[in-house]
Amino acid sequence: MEKNEIRYSCADFTFPLLSHDKALKLIKLLGINAVDLGIFEDRSHLFPSYITEDPVSKGKQLSQQLRRIGLEAADVFLQTGAEPRIAAANNPDLSVRVKNREIFMKMLDFANTVGCGHITGLPGVIHDGEDSRNDWQRACEETCWRIEKAKTADIVYAVEAHVGSILPDAEKTLRFINDCPDLTLTLDYGHFIYQGQTNESVHPLIPYASHFHARGGAKGKLQTIVRENEIDFKTILSRFGEIGYSGFICMEYVYQDWEGCNRTDNISETILLHELLKKIGH
Repeated sequence: MEKNEIRYSCADFTFPLLSHDKALKLIKLLGINAVDLGIFEDRSHLFPSYITEDPVSKGKQLSQQLRRIGLEAADVFLQTGAEPRIAAANNPDLSVRVKNREIFMKMLDFANTVGCGHITGLPGVIHDGEDSRNDWQRACEETCWRIEKAKTADIVYAVEAHVGSILPDAEKTLRFINDCPDLTLTLDYGHFIYQGQTNESVHPLIPYASHFHARGGAKGKLQTIVRENEIDFKTILSRFGEIGYSGFICMEYVYQDWEGCNRTDNISETILLHELLKKIGH
């Protein structure tokens, strides 16, 4: 099999202190030609509530901006709440789930207009006072619905298993994939390694990845400098080569006051990690 060329992107939410236009231009200056668009309510450059006012018009505006700068959209990362527990995909309140579906349908129009064929969402959380089996069932129902709606729009839908979600480890993530046919993952080892799980325990998720988040991570450190990194990127890239992975690898350093994610120099660490991955990948 011919080796696929690795494509890199960088998250716009890596640089939240800049205006969106400046963040996009910085990504291009870093030698990266694609961007992951964070659409998080109340904590990103572009909010879902803003996009859904007129998703096609907003998409056209952003598409023109990306073309002018020389970037393509690699992923639309949708979070309907400021943090995962707010308006979670598996919220027990039916009205919240209905609203989330309305937002998702408009986000499909937005992604298509921007020219992005991939959307990432969150799987859901465990809700206090709720039967965990019901939380799981709702998470599966909403995820399966999103997968099917995305298919009709010719878009790949993926979820990111993360700290605090209904998918805290690889075992539960594999079970979720089994319960949600055709589900893909936006795979981020950091959420697993942070909790003390091994690289080897996460490797079985690689075949299901359609997108990948890369940043330095270690036990007890959700985000850290490259020098302290404990994520086995060498094996990951090797496995990607074996399976013919065709998705993007996103440089996904974040800056927020959560789990120490405001303690890295995101420009320097993005450069260092990008260079490291390119070296490993050749």
